[in-house]
Amino acid sequence: MSRHESAFEMATSAIRFGPGVTREAGMDLAELGVRNALVLTDPWMRTLPPVATLEQSLNDAKVGYTLFDRVRVEPTDVSFRDAIDFARGVEFDAIVAIGGGSTIDTAKAVNLYTCHPPEDFLDYVNPPIGKGKPVPGAVKPLFAIPTTAGTGSETTGVAIFDLAHLHAKTGIAHRRLKPTLGYLDPDNTRTMPSAVAAATGLDVLSHAIESYTAVHYTGRPYPERPILRPAYQGNNPISDVWSLQALRMVGDYIVRAVEDTGDDEARSQMILASAYAGVGFGNAGVHLPHGMSYPVSGMVKGRGYRQAGYPNSPEMIPHGFSVILNAPAVFRFTAGACPARHLEAAAALGVDTARANLADAGRILSTRIVELMERLKVPRGLKELGYSSADIPALVEGTLPQHRVTKLSPRPATPEDLGRLFEETLQVY
Repeated sequence: MSRHESAFEMATSAIRFGPGVTREAGMDLAELGVRNALVLTDPWMRTLPPVATLEQSLNDAKVGYTLFDRVRVEPTDVSFRDAIDFARGVEFDAIVAIGGGSTIDTAKAVNLYTCHPPEDFLDYVNPPIGKGKPVPGAVKPLFAIPTTAGTGSETTGVAIFDLAHLHAKTGIAHRRLKPTLGYLDPDNTRTMPSAVAAATGLDVLSHAIESYTAVHYTGRPYPERPILRPAYQGNNPISDVWSLQALRMVGDYIVRAVEDTGDDEARSQMILASAYAGVGFGNAGVHLPHGMSYPVSGMVKGRGYRQAGYPNSPEMIPHGFSVILNAPAVFRFTAGACPARHLEAAAALGVDTARANLADAGRILSTRIVELMERLKVPRGLKELGYSSADIPALVEGTLPQHRVTKLSPRPATPEDLGRLFEETLQVY
C-alpha cells in the first residue's frame, strides 16, 4: 500500500523590492567576489533603460560581464541550446538574468546545463517527455531582475520552454534552480507595453487561483528520498497565504496597471503580486489552465496569429493569454471538488460572496475572470487564435503528457473532459 505525503517544503528565492534596486546588482556581485558575470537578456530589452542601468551598476562596481542578448520570447529547446552553447565558451562566476520570464527561465537552463551537463538534453526535463532527473548538485549564483509583472520566475526553480519537434511546452523543475536573489524594481516595468502588462498580469491571476485550488499536499505520494519531493507539492498552509494575497492585489491593481502604464503604485503592486503568486505556485503548483495552455502555445505556429501590442511580435500567443483563455471553463469544472476555495478566490478578486451558494462557486469565479478578460481586451477565445473544433483532439493529446501540472487538478480530467473544456474555450465571451 502506497504511503501518502505527510510533509511539505517551503523554498523560494530571496527577494529585494524597491524602486531603483537594479542599481545595487553590481555591488552585490562585487561583494560575492564575482570576476565575470554572464548577463542574459533579449534583443528588445537590450535597447531599453533597465539593461543600461544594470550595465552601469556592473561597471561602477568594477565587475566584468559578458552579455548574451539572443534570448527568445517564449523560449524553445533550440533557443535554450543556443544560450547554453554560448555560455560554455565563457568563463563566468555568476549569472544575471534581466527581462521577462523567458529570460529568467533561459538563465536557469544555462546554469544547470553548464554546471551539470547531462548525457541527453531531456535528462532533466519533466516526465513523461523527459527523465526528470534531479539536479545533482549546486549551481552558480543566479540573480534575476524581472522587467514584467507576471511570471514569478524570480522566485521559483521552474524553467518552461517549447520542445520544438513536439510543438508542446514542457519544463525543468527543481529547487536548486531558483535564483539566489530576485530584484523587484518597479522602475523596470515602465517600459512594459499595456498588452504585455495584461498578459503577464492575468498569468499572476491564474497562478494564484491554480495554486490555491490545487490538490492538498497530503494527496501526493510520499517520495522515496527528500530530493525527489517535487517543487509543485499541492496546496499547503504557507502557499495559501501568498496566493490569496496575490489575488487581492491583482483584483485591486491589474486594470490600473494595464490602462495607465504611468501609474507607479499599480505597477509596484503588480510586480509584488507576481512575486507573491510565484511563492504560492512555486511551492503548491499550478494545474489544468497551465497544462492546457502548453499545446495552445505550441501549436499556434502556422495560424498567422500575432498579438497586437507586443514588440517585434513573432507568431505566438503570449503565455498569460494562453493560460487565461482556459481558466473560466476549468474553474467551472473544478469548483465542485473544493467549492469553498473557488468562492474564496472570487472574494479575493473583489466579488461580494456574502450570500453566495457554494454550488455557484465555479460560475461566480469564472464570471469575474471573464469580466477582467473583456476589460483588458484578451482574445475572445481559441477561435480568434486560429483554432477550431477540428484541432481539439490534438490539443487534448498535447495536454495529456503534462503530468507535472495536470495531476494537481482537484478534479481529475479525462481526455473526454479535456475535450469539452477546449470546446468551451473556443468562444469564451
